[in-house]
Amino acid sequence: MSKISLALVFGGKSTEHEISKLSAESVYREIDKSKYDISLIYIDIQGAWFLVDDLSLNNKQSVLLSPANQGANLVELQSGQVITKLDVAFPVLHGLFGEDGTIQGYFKMANLAFVGCGVMASSACMDKDMTKRILRDAGIGITPYAVATADNKPAYSDLAKELSTTLFLKPANLGSSVGVYKVTNEAEYNEKLEEAFRFDFKILIEKFIPNKEVECAVLGNENPKASIPGEVTMNTDFFDFESKYVDKDSSGFVIPANEASQILEEIRRQAIKVFIAMGCEGYARIDFFLTKNKEIYLNEVNTIPGFTSVSMYPKMWDATGIPYAELLDLLIEFGLDRYRKEQALNLSAQKVD
Repeated sequence: MSKISLALVFGGKSTEHEISKLSAESVYREIDKSKYDISLIYIDIQGAWFLVDDLSLNNKQSVLLSPANQGANLVELQSGQVITKLDVAFPVLHGLFGEDGTIQGYFKMANLAFVGCGVMASSACMDKDMTKRILRDAGIGITPYAVATADNKPAYSDLAKELSTTLFLKPANLGSSVGVYKVTNEAEYNEKLEEAFRFDFKILIEKFIPNKEVECAVLGNENPKASIPGEVTMNTDFFDFESKYVDKDSSGFVIPANEASQILEEIRRQAIKVFIAMGCEGYARIDFFLTKNKEIYLNEVNTIPGFTSVSMYPKMWDATGIPYAELLDLLIEFGLDRYRKEQALNLSAQKVD
């Protein structure tokens, strides 16, 4: 049996560039190399594409993708020579230009199968405002919120009346808690709102509801399954970038979450409902807030969650009975299965008899 030709794509033009490199290291270490012929494709912070020999980024070779029959060619940029033919891409590009539908559109234009959500779901899930709008219509509990833009900045006094005096400010299209601030008064609000606008044109302003964060991993295409949920434990005010990636002592993760079995089952049920409502495929991590009264509110949907050795998505599946290497095999097969079904459709401009 011949190996599957796989491109592991990492780096990218995102504030999460370094986290992407860590995810790629874990995927490359754990993937079954007897099944896959792996091309390591690094996207630098300016957006240039390189084929590299190893994750130390040695021997960079400028490349691009070109459509081929049943796949895509990896082409050397200067000479135009085909380096190899690819069957599938595995993007571990967190944040903008990786998780927002842009790279997924490029893969589709290049006729290349890929792991994870498609263009529409990626784009809609990346924008937290759009996610809330879609899921509100689907009957999913969402945290009350408002939106600020450069031309429409709600006054703190109005927000305090409508939402709460304590607010969370979040760039609508970023991840890893970059640019997220907790504010408790007008001066803090005005200062942190301007800081948040450094990261996005649209800022979510959410009501603060005392809660714990519970996460659930979802896997599949037409019939998705949900993992055992896990609980984020924190010694800080909230799960910010520092507690996620820098100060490991400030947060932890407990699997299963410390809740009654019926609550955990309801979170799994809602996670699948969110996954389907957003049109997700392959995989996603669904994050919820759980109040003291056991009310469940959606936090966000992560369509390319972290894949480092300590990331929640693979750890939840490992606790559910699917180890890391097997999980990677399933994700790749879901991407290939979607591609095969899309190839069976008539998507050309030719007349159909």
